[in-house]
Amino acid sequence: MVEVKFYDNVSDELLKFAVIFTVHNGKYVFCKHKNRTTLEIPGGHRENGEDILTAAKRELYEETGAVDYRIRPVCVYSVTNRSLETFGMLYFSDVKAFETELHSEIEKIVITDTLPESWTYPEIQPMLFKKIAEMKLI
Repeated sequence: MVEVKFYDNVSDELLKFAVIFTVHNGKYVFCKHKNRTTLEIPGGHRENGEDILTAAKRELYEETGAVDYRIRPVCVYSVTNRSLETFGMLYFSDVKAFETELHSEIEKIVITDTLPESWTYPEIQPMLFKKIAEMKLI
């Protein structure tokens, strides 16, 4: 069983992931990985020596091709699985423009006004969406 929790903040060195809930023209932006059939919210691992905002911007670009956007932190989240708790930062981004071609493991982006039927991380990402909705960011 996976548990998702939310925090106002934690020590920076605990933040291992950046997830960026993204919208474009009032619609949701999701990614489809080349090796999966499911959709996910853009995001990924923080690299060594990288601050968490830089990680979020890098992941947003790599996974969506976003080149003109506003991004803001929402909150810290954690995922506990088998008694191991890992932390990430949840961001919100409004994208104005994308590159025409993706240069990563992402096959395509999907811009839609509905949520995915099949999430890549079904125990985690719907909870992140719920938090964004509760904060009235969408």
